[in-house]
Amino acid sequence: MTSIPAPPTPMKITQIAVVVRDIEAALKTYTQTLGWGPWSVFDYKPPLLHDTQVKGELVEYRMIGAETSVDGLGFELIQPVSGPSIYQEFLDTHGEGVQHIACMKHSETDSSLMKQHWQAQGAEILMSGRIGESIEFYYLNTAPMLKFVLESGSGHAIDLQPSYVYP
Repeated sequence: MTSIPAPPTPMKITQIAVVVRDIEAALKTYTQTLGWGPWSVFDYKPPLLHDTQVKGELVEYRMIGAETSVDGLGFELIQPVSGPSIYQEFLDTHGEGVQHIACMKHSETDSSLMKQHWQAQGAEILMSGRIGESIEFYYLNTAPMLKFVLESGSGHAIDLQPSYVYP
């Protein structure tokens, strides 16, 4: 059996994400009460969002995501719009709130090593997909051991051209 290299310790948190029911209301609240922004807002749907899977099954879903940097840490708001997703499951089960923490790797090779590391730890992939040609993302069922869902992959969309910027 081949030894799987451990990820860098400590793994760097690159983003915290909150699932919301109404992205516009959330953007207004976070901007007015915390002074965060500007926000890059993305309408994630095919063909931009592709190769999407939930619990190993190919599915299509749509979501609206808004990202900003808070003193160097990425913060994201996500509103599920259609189709099955772990975002909608979270809303249905828990309501709005922190849904995942990301430790993004920013290269295809490191992303693959991260998948192997967590697979060896027994953390299955809950949801995955691609954004454009450059970004792979996946969510790992790390909740049994870490008490939160971990997202990783090859990058965040904040590096892409947004649908619009708020405010």
